[in-house]
Amino acid sequence: MLRTARAALYTALPLEAGIMVLLVSGVALPPPVVTAVEVLVLGVLLLEAAALWQVYRTRRRGGDDPRAALRGAYEQLVPVQVRRLMSFDAQGMVSLVLWVTRRRHGVPPGATAVSYYREVTVLMLGFLTASVIELVGVEILLRSWHAPGGLRAVVLGIDAYGILIALAVIACYVTRPHVVSADEIRIRHGAFFDLRIPRTLVKAARHRVNRNETGMLRVEDGVLALAVNSQTNLVVELSAPVPATRPLGRQVEVHTIRFFADDPTTAYAALRTDHHPAPAPTHA
Repeated sequence: MLRTARAALYTALPLEAGIMVLLVSGVALPPPVVTAVEVLVLGVLLLEAAALWQVYRTRRRGGDDPRAALRGAYEQLVPVQVRRLMSFDAQGMVSLVLWVTRRRHGVPPGATAVSYYREVTVLMLGFLTASVIELVGVEILLRSWHAPGGLRAVVLGIDAYGILIALAVIACYVTRPHVVSADEIRIRHGAFFDLRIPRTLVKAARHRVNRNETGMLRVEDGVLALAVNSQTNLVVELSAPVPATRPLGRQVEVHTIRFFADDPTTAYAALRTDHHPAPAPTHA
C-alpha cells in the first residue's frame, strides 16, 4: 500500500496544481474534467490517510508510543528526499527570523562560531538581484501581452517565492556557522549539511588552502570536501570514521573533512589542541 500511496500522490499533486493554474489563468475547463480531478485528489488523500493509519497501527502494536508511531508512519510514507526538502524550507524560514533578530542557531555559550557566509552571500545576492529583475520584466511582458490577471498572479507568486527562498538561503548561511566547542566540532553548510564530530575523535587539524574543489559537497574515499565558491581552507582528520548525511539523506562515512571558513586562522586556533603558533597556509 505504501508504494501505491506514494505513486498516487506523485501523480495527483502535479495534476491538481496544473488544473489550478489553468483555472486562475481564466481557461474555461469542462466541468466534468474539474470534477474528475477533484474526485481523484480526494481519493488519493483518502488512500494516504489509510496507508498512514495502517503503518501507525502496526507500529503501535509493536510497542511504540503514539508520538513515535505517528513519526515513524510519516517517515515510512514520505520518502526521505521529500522530507529533507521540506526540512530545508522550514529551516530557511526559521533562519530568516533568526537573521532579523540578530541571533544564531546552535552556538552554545563559550563556543567559537566560525562564519563561512561571505563568499556565498556575494553569489546569492547576484541571484537575488537577477530574480527581482526577472519578476519585474516578466510582469511587464505579461501585461504587454494582455495576459489574464490570474496567470500574472501565479507567475508573480512563483517569482516572489523564489526571492523568499534566496533570502532564506542567505539567512541559513549567516545564522548557522560552524561551531567549535570543548566537546565537539560542528561543520555546516547552511541548512543543507550538518556534521557533529566529538573532539575526542579529532586526530589533527590543518590550515590548508585548496581553490580547486568540485561542487558544494563531494565524498571520495572517506574524504569529505565541503566547499564554498570552489574553495576549502581547513582540514580535520579523525581517528575513526563518522557517519555523515548528504543533503538528500544518503549516509556516508568520512574520516577527513575539508571545509571553508571566512577567517581560517582564527578557526584553526580554535581547532588545534596544542599551543604552538599556527603554520603558514599551504596552497593546492
